[in-house]
Amino acid sequence: MKYLTGLLCGAALMLATPAFADDTVWESVADQSRVAFGSIKNDTNGEVHHFNKVDGTVTQSGALELKIDLASIETNIDIRNERMATHVFQEGKATAIITGEIEMEEVNTLKQGETKVLEIQATLAFAGSENDIDVEMLVARLSDDRVLVTTSDFIMLSTEDLGIDDGINLLQELAKLSGITRVTPVAVRMVFEK
Repeated sequence: MKYLTGLLCGAALMLATPAFADDTVWESVADQSRVAFGSIKNDTNGEVHHFNKVDGTVTQSGALELKIDLASIETNIDIRNERMATHVFQEGKATAIITGEIEMEEVNTLKQGETKVLEIQATLAFAGSENDIDVEMLVARLSDDRVLVTTSDFIMLSTEDLGIDDGINLLQELAKLSGITRVTPVAVRMVFEK
């Protein structure tokens, strides 16, 4: 999660263009924003999952806050959704929160239709711990009032780094699996608008 959510930070950078030079708070567009990750069970069965609730805001001064409701996990299997929320994500109450300060001048020259790869630094708060995160995001200016931020490459995250190995062990036992991957590729797509 720590690298996964870090990707979301990049979305905020698009708001730095001159057209955004006011105190407006930019908000993520729910139906066009997504955090997805892959997993492999029993060494051969690959699947893609995502979170249904990902919200973010960025102020013109560069203050970023992104939230992922981890209980909104969608694995396309109801019982697995429930088990993930309960055993991995703190009884369905877990939220991953990313905060950071964006250097707005970095994208001041980005024009509509242009893209730029940016390095983002932020802090991820999850399960009682905080981790510094560094990621690369591809930023695209869609219009004066809309920007897209997506991962420039897959982000690999570790269940050990996140402190959720015990929950994954329990999932593996409940599903009677020989194995579940402990490192997973993550992809992020965020759209922000005024």
